[in-house]
Parts: sequence; C-alpha cells; structure tokens
Amino acid sequence: MRRVAIFGATGSIGGSTLDVIGRHPERFRATVLVAHRQVDALVALCERHRPELAIIADPALEPSLARGLAAAGVRCEVASGAAAISAAAAGDLCDTVVAAIVGAAGLDSTLAAARAGKRLLLANKESIVMAGPLLLAALREGGGELIPVDSEHNAIFQCLPGGRPDLAKSGVRRLILTASGGPFRGRKRAELADITPAQACAHPNWVMGRKISVDSATLMNKGLEVIEAHHLFGAPADVIEVLVHPQSLVHSMVDYADGSVLAQLGNPDMRTAIGHALAWPERVDTGVAPLDLAALAPLQFEPPDTDTFRCLALAFQALRAGGDAPAILNAANEVAVDAFLAGALGFLDIANLVESVLAELPAQGVVDVRTLVERDQTARAAARRILRHAC
Repeated sequence: MRRVAIFGATGSIGGSTLDVIGRHPERFRATVLVAHRQVDALVALCERHRPELAIIADPALEPSLARGLAAAGVRCEVASGAAAISAAAAGDLCDTVVAAIVGAAGLDSTLAAARAGKRLLLANKESIVMAGPLLLAALREGGGELIPVDSEHNAIFQCLPGGRPDLAKSGVRRLILTASGGPFRGRKRAELADITPAQACAHPNWVMGRKISVDSATLMNKGLEVIEAHHLFGAPADVIEVLVHPQSLVHSMVDYADGSVLAQLGNPDMRTAIGHALAWPERVDTGVAPLDLAALAPLQFEPPDTDTFRCLALAFQALRAGGDAPAILNAANEVAVDAFLAGALGFLDIANLVESVLAELPAQGVVDVRTLVERDQTARAAARRILRHAC
C-alpha cells in the first residue's frame, strides 16, 4: 500500500492522480491533499478520499477549510502555509509525493520530499529547472527515487535502460522531446500580435492549467522540459532535440548509437504517466483508452519554428549559459505569463521580457537554496520593473 501525498490536488495532475488511486484502493491511498486556495474543491476531495491531512497554502483560508471539513463530516488534521506543506513532504504520513504545485512555489516541498527519501513523482518542472543540482543532491542525500510525471520525461524514462542510466555508457545518441506545437502551430509572428489569454489557453490536445497552457502556446513549456531533461538524465544541450508532433501520441523518443529509436506512445492522457510512476516497476490499469494507431494515422513530425516561438531558443540559451540562468529564465517567464493573463502584456512580449531579464542578469553559480531564492526574487523584480517601464 503506497501512501500518497498530492501537492496540487485540485489541479489537473491532482485530479488525474486521484482517479488512478481510486481505481486501485488495494494499492494506493491518498493520505495528504494540498491545495492553493480552492477550499470548496479541497473539501470535496477530502470527503471522497478521506486523507489524514488536508493543507491549504493560504493560511488565511485555514478556518474556512476546517469549517468545510467539519460540515462535510470529514475528520482529518488541518494545516496551512508553506512550512506545513514542506513538513508533510518529509513526514510520516506518506511514502510517495506527487509534486504538482505550479511554479517556484513548489521548490521547498519538492526538496523536502527528496531529502526525506520519498518516491518523488515530479510534475513541477520549475523546481528542477530552478534548482536541478540542488534537487539531485537532495535525492542522493535522502536515497529516494525520482520518477518524472511530465509525459515527455516519463516517456524517456520508459525508453532508457534502468530509467536514468549513464547516457554515454548506454549508447544514447539523442533524447528527442516531442511538442504538440500548441494552439498556434504554423502561424507566423505577424499573426500572433493580438492573441488573447483565452486563445492561448485553448490547447488542442491537453487539458491543463492556465499558466502551463500559455507556456505551451509560447513553447516555453518545451524549453523548460529541455532543461528538465538535462538534469534528469545528465544530457548535454546538444544531445537534446525537440520535434513538433501535433497528434501528441508519441510522447518522446530515445535515439541510440546502433540506429535504433525507441518511442513511448499513448493517448494524450496524463493518467498513463502518473499510473506508471505510482506503480513502477509494475504496470496498472489507469483507465486510459487503448491506442488505435490505424484510426489516428498519419503521424506528423516537423522542426519547431524558433524564430516565431522564441521562448524555446531562450531556454536553450539559458541551459548553455549554466549556473542560475535557468532560474532567471523561469522567474522572468512566470512574471511575464502572469502579466499576459492579466492583460498587461502582449503575447509576443512574453519572450521579449524574458530575453531582457536574461541580458540584465548574467548567470551565476548555484550555491545553495537561499542564494537561489534571492536570485529568483531579483529576476522577478527586474521583470516587473521592465514591465512597468514598458507600459
């Protein structure tokens, strides 16, 4: 019986995780549920799954959560705030942590789970983008397991011998990450000047939150995944390639020196990767429909247009710069996407703002979490200042 803490329980990853858990009550139990501000949604999940601990990230909402749980007849411990989330990640109520808190806010709890030796199901790519060396060091210290839940990295994990081997010794030539291309695939810059948040969030294949949907539309999401692949699998930038695959059926591929290319395919449903990570090295039914290739053919592949979707090129630039450049990239992007969603920044200006911050803050070495957080805050301040002046 795996006892699972779900950080980001009311989001799309959380919902998919709970669906898989609900299909196998003899194997998995949701013992800790964490949400940001969605009190009613968290109460409903607790009523259904009966965790031992419910946490709301905003401390001001803890009384509302407690009242809601009491009214629903749910008896469990209630807590709030970032410290409570990190304590739960390291605590005895779980042996498995699904890290699905969006953005830099998920870093502390992800590190806490790694240090505590938990099985870490990583869906919060920003944590490893910001602090890849620190997270890997925490995993070595704690002796736990990291299994990626992003569909692309989970696909690579499945296509490599032993999950995360030495690539050179395993004969790996390339890691090929696939990208759907987002809702604006094929469009040129002149056609993207007046894009609205609603248009950017209308992903053709995946149901996702607003921030990650915008990142997919700009291809920054794929850029963050390139950096994540570098840290997860020890792959230099020149070994990582991105291919646009609009059907989202081939989730990623591994190219070997002997000419073999192994691919992981499946319908675009996050329950596949989540179920694999929960049950690994075994397999369980996730409720995902079998793949009917004959009905879905043909499959298309094309190179990404990095002149139009510049965020992907900026991510490669940050990866090659090394040090804390990926953290600077991530911080500037979070500010830019928030501004875009609020109507304060144009779609094409997301890349412009990120590029300006990267130019203003040259890469420094990653020393420790405190220094990294300070640099993250410096980058956010720079992005907001540039944004104010531009407006």
